[in-house]
Amino acid sequence: MRRKGDLPSKPCAVCGRPFSWRRKWAKVWDEVRYCSEACRARRGRERKGERCCSGATTSPRSAMR
Repeated sequence: MRRKGDLPSKPCAVCGRPFSWRRKWAKVWDEVRYCSEACRARRGRERKGERCCSGATTSPRSAMR
């Protein structure tokens, strides 16, 4: 059995965080670009200057906290 540290990883195209290989991506690993569905959905927003999963949000609720 392989350890998680032995698996390949690459950075997310939107947030830049590294993510590891998953069995369901075995056949398409070269095509996988995003760490999550949230980043995949926000890929267009990133070009406009908004951030996705890095903790900083632009919603008014987060400014109140």
